[in-house]
Amino acid sequence: MSVQPDTVLIFDTTLRDGEQSPGATLNVEEKLEIARQLSRLGVDICEAGFPIASPGDFEAVRRIAEEVGPLTEGRRDGRPMVIAGLARANETDIGRAHEAVRAAPRHRIHTFLATSDIHLKHKLRIDREECVDQVIKAVTFARSLCDDVEFSPEDAGRSDPDFLVQVLGQAITAGATTLNIPDTVGYTTPDEFGWLIGYLIAHTPGADRVVWSVHCHNDLGLATANTLAGVKAGARQVEVTINGIGERAGNTALEEVVMALSTRPATFNVGSNIDTTQLARTSHMVSTY
Repeated sequence: MSVQPDTVLIFDTTLRDGEQSPGATLNVEEKLEIARQLSRLGVDICEAGFPIASPGDFEAVRRIAEEVGPLTEGRRDGRPMVIAGLARANETDIGRAHEAVRAAPRHRIHTFLATSDIHLKHKLRIDREECVDQVIKAVTFARSLCDDVEFSPEDAGRSDPDFLVQVLGQAITAGATTLNIPDTVGYTTPDEFGWLIGYLIAHTPGADRVVWSVHCHNDLGLATANTLAGVKAGARQVEVTINGIGERAGNTALEEVVMALSTRPATFNVGSNIDTTQLARTSHMVSTY
């Protein structure tokens, strides 16, 4: 997915990561209505869910792809929203995600695998070589199904930067078109996170062929600050939720990032496709549901 250097793509994960807020549950009709409003808002990419998680999540993503995916009404760029589905780095998850999103005129598979040593050792129980091999296989398979493939190295904020360079370079070679760098546990500070994004863009082979993205959590109250530091370092996609909802302390708030870019153009030198007049309506709808 191409992006203009003066525009930041808004990737909204309210319906996926946001729904992991404690006590939050949405039915299919509510998800459809929120997805329609996200389209009117001007969101570039809507991560509609995690299709392998349950039959209900699959059905919600499939209906959003079919019913909301083609919509262009009120959108500044005149193009429909990209509908994305999340998948772990295995063929079963990836195939299920593609099945759910493929009806959308513009659709994306978003696959992920942890890269920090603590996750590799204690959660996945694999070594670095096995991690690289799994990333290559997953991204290659996803790209065989879909031209728009995003890869995220989970817990990137606590990963070895040089190992990240290796993994991300292989993901690019395998066909990834967006590389998303998550601060999965909300651990980093703005200086650290901005440095990491700049380092990865400068050192990853093929970095100029992909869109760089950031995904921050708010455990230390720094999600928006870290996201904006990533933008200043060269990221051109931000992963956010309405009202900053999400698991634990939440995700980066869409409205905070968009308004920072809008009100401080001389500081960030980039804008977005968001219609800011729709922010209050969208915020109220999500909080009500």
